[in-house]
Amino acid sequence: MSLQVAPDLLEKAREGSVSDAEFIGCIRGSLPYAWAMVERLVGELRTGGAQLATNERAPETDAERGQVLRMMASDAMRNAIQRHYGVRLAFQNCHRVAVFEPGAAGAHDRFTSTEAQLLNQSPALLNC
Repeated sequence: MSLQVAPDLLEKAREGSVSDAEFIGCIRGSLPYAWAMVERLVGELRTGGAQLATNERAPETDAERGQVLRMMASDAMRNAIQRHYGVRLAFQNCHRVAVFEPGAAGAHDRFTSTEAQLLNQSPALLNC
């Protein structure tokens, strides 16, 4: 299961009245490793002065890897996180997540290019 959803939040979802803040809280609580990684990257982006910040550290456990995969595989989660932080997210593999300033189209296009995906491959990542 991707998220641990409290009964009251499920009821709100049935009613169609879940706020971004409530959804973000559910993501943060359910996927703490993945959330902390994105939060760290946003901090690096804001303090580093670059157009992007990217994670180079592989998760240490399958559980951590699973959190990143579940977060990044969900359009709803990615979109909510992008709105929450005012950034754009991109994903290459089990740990290569990048956070971009909204206007950094060139950097985003390079990161998400076919060439970048191929250059990011490694025998160590075969099972990620």
